[in-house]
Amino acid sequence: GNFNTSRDTTMVPDFLVTKEYRRFEEFCAACRRERYIGICYGPPGVGKTISARHYAKWDLLEGRDPLAPGEVVPVEVADCHSLLYTPSVTNTPRSVRSSIDDGLLVLRGLIGRARGPAHPDGGADYADRCELLIVDEADRLSTPSIEELRDSYDRRDIGLVLIGMPGLEKRLARYPQLYSRVGFAHAFRPLSHEEARFVLEQHWQGWGGTIHNDEFADQEAVTAIITITAGNFRLINRLMSQVRRIKELNQMTIVTREMVDAARDCLVIGTA
Repeated sequence: GNFNTSRDTTMVPDFLVTKEYRRFEEFCAACRRERYIGICYGPPGVGKTISARHYAKWDLLEGRDPLAPGEVVPVEVADCHSLLYTPSVTNTPRSVRSSIDDGLLVLRGLIGRARGPAHPDGGADYADRCELLIVDEADRLSTPSIEELRDSYDRRDIGLVLIGMPGLEKRLARYPQLYSRVGFAHAFRPLSHEEARFVLEQHWQGWGGTIHNDEFADQEAVTAIITITAGNFRLINRLMSQVRRIKELNQMTIVTREMVDAARDCLVIGTA
């Protein structure tokens, strides 16, 4: 069908706890508990970064300044235990060291503000007790920066998770001083057919509807979306934002295969 596709709206559901996230959560917990280095790798768009942010409660922490007057720190921050660090594209050992040290100080301050003076330790010395450092986009790290990270890990009693693309584990194997400390590896996989359907159901419910198991148009649309996206979490969200836009523009009450095809044509579909 010919659909009006001229206006843009983007609306995706909140973070969804999938089986793959649960596997990632267990992997991070093991690295925290054992103080090991863990390597997490997977193709773009499967949910590595969003999972790391959720695990570290980064939406509660990002952009907050513990020294700012009147800064209101959510009470949930008191239970935070992980620092998320994303190196810049061009990085040096000094920039890595500085960023991690600054991040630990900020995290310590926010924890202290959240706990308040009534807490038994008030967040004191939290920088020395941070349990896990998560490094996203670890592929960006230069060789000297990797050595700096290894030294930082050795000097602190914390776990370390390195997140990157497939092949990261092979690259790090060339650094025996770091690789010998690796205790866990986690391959972050695309969503299964069942989980992709679960994600789609959340989109449908967000629109005020449900997927009808006995409705051919619904099932054909679901099958088309899962086939096009191959379980890629990011691509599902991008495609569904286009589907919703087209659905609203054309005042449709159901989602059809033709609507999905029109949404796909609006996107540059790739593996990223």
